[in-house]
Amino acid sequence: MVRCIKPKAGEVVQDPAAGTAGFLIAADAYIKQHTDDLYDLTATEQSFQRNNAFVGIELVPGTRRLALMNCLLHGMEGDAEGVVHLGNALGDSGKSLARADIILANPPFGTSKGGEASNTRDDLTYKTSNKQLAFLQHIYRNLKPGGRAAVVLPDNVLFEAGVGTDVRRDLMHKCNLHTILRLPTGIFYAQGVKTNVLFFTKGSAKDKHQQENCTENVWVYDLRTNMPSFGKRTPFGEQHLTPFEQVYDSQGSANVAGGRMLGATGDDFSRILARRQEGEYSFNAEQVEVAETDENQGVDSKLAHSRWRKFSRGWIREHKADSLDISWLKDKDSVDAANLPEPDVLAREAKDELELALSELDGLLQALEGAV
Repeated sequence: MVRCIKPKAGEVVQDPAAGTAGFLIAADAYIKQHTDDLYDLTATEQSFQRNNAFVGIELVPGTRRLALMNCLLHGMEGDAEGVVHLGNALGDSGKSLARADIILANPPFGTSKGGEASNTRDDLTYKTSNKQLAFLQHIYRNLKPGGRAAVVLPDNVLFEAGVGTDVRRDLMHKCNLHTILRLPTGIFYAQGVKTNVLFFTKGSAKDKHQQENCTENVWVYDLRTNMPSFGKRTPFGEQHLTPFEQVYDSQGSANVAGGRMLGATGDDFSRILARRQEGEYSFNAEQVEVAETDENQGVDSKLAHSRWRKFSRGWIREHKADSLDISWLKDKDSVDAANLPEPDVLAREAKDELELALSELDGLLQALEGAV
C-alpha cells in the first residue's frame, strides 16, 4: 500500500486507526529509503519528518503505548503527545485532526465499541453504527484536495445497501476512486473474511478541487479468485503482490529525481492512469472459469480471464446500482445456485444438523453436571 501511494518528504501522513503504528512506520521507512535516511533533506525538513509528518489515533491505551515505543525505536518522535494520540477517531479526536496529504488505514472490524461515536460527529453526513462506513467517511473528508488514501475494508462495505450506498456514492463524487484490490480471504482479518484495499485521491485526476463526479473509472485487480488458502503453511508474501504493483503503475512504484521523490499526485497520477492497460494473467488466470455476470457481458473472452479490469462510473451506476462488489472470475469453490437441492431438502438438512448440535450440547451439560 505504501509503495503504491508513494509518500514523500514534507507530506502529512495519518492513520486514524493506528494500532501499533505499522502503516506510519512503513511510510517513514519508504521516505527514508528515498532520501538517504533523511540526509538529502535540510535540517528544517528533517525536523518536520521527525516531529510533524506522522499522526495516528488509537483508542486502546495499551496498544497506543506499544505504538509510541515502536515509533521512538524508528526515530519518529511526533508532537507533545507523540506520533500516536490516544482517542477515538470517530469522536472528537478525529474531528479535531488537521487535514492530511495521505491516509493509510485498516479500520477495526464490526459495530461494537467506538462505532456509536460516529453518530455524534456532525461533520459526517451519513450516520451509521457500522464502523468501517464511519471511518471511510472520516478518511475521505479529512484528505486535503489532491490528497490520497489506501484503506483496508471488508466486502460488506462494497455492497451494503442503504447508508452503504450513500457513502459509496459520496466517495465517488468527492474522490477519484481509481483502484480496488480484492485480497484473498484471511488477509488482515480472520480466516474467511473477505477484504479489499481501496485506493483513492481527493478530487479528480485533473482538478484536485473538484467536488462532484470525480470518479470516471474504477480499476479492479482480483487477487482472490482461485488463490491458495493462505496461512502458516502457505504464507502470503511479496511475490503475490508484485503483479498488482506492476499494473498499478506500469512505470514502476519508485520514481526518484535528484534525491527527491516524485509523488503520485496531480499530473503525475494522471499519467499513471493514462498508462494503464487492461489485462493481467498471473496465477493461472487464463485457466479460471469465467462467471456468467454483467461484468462479462459483451467482453472479449481473453479479457474476461484477466485479473485486471476497468469499469466506468456509468457502468457501476447502471449495472451494479453503485455496489462495488465487482467480480468476473468463477472461484472453483463457489456454489452454483442452479445445482442446489430443493428448498425443502435444504431445510430438512439444516434442521437435522441443529438437532444434532443440540443433542451434543445436552450431552456436554450432563457430563459437566456429573463432574460437579
